[in-house]
Amino acid sequence: MSQTLQYLTDDRGERTAVVLPINDYEKLLEDLDDLAVVAERRDEPVIPHDPFIADLKHDGTL
Repeated sequence: MSQTLQYLTDDRGERTAVVLPINDYEKLLEDLDDLAVVAERRDEPVIPHDPFIADLKHDGTL
């Protein structure tokens, strides 16, 4: 994340909002989307690495 954050303040000088570069904002949105996918898949069954690789080889993917 860049160091070019800007803060908007109220009349008492308290921070009320932040302004950040669009690239940083888009990266945050991507990270949020990734976290949502992880949360949705949390309860899915897991396949150990070795059997997974064996299945890929069997299917011709690897």
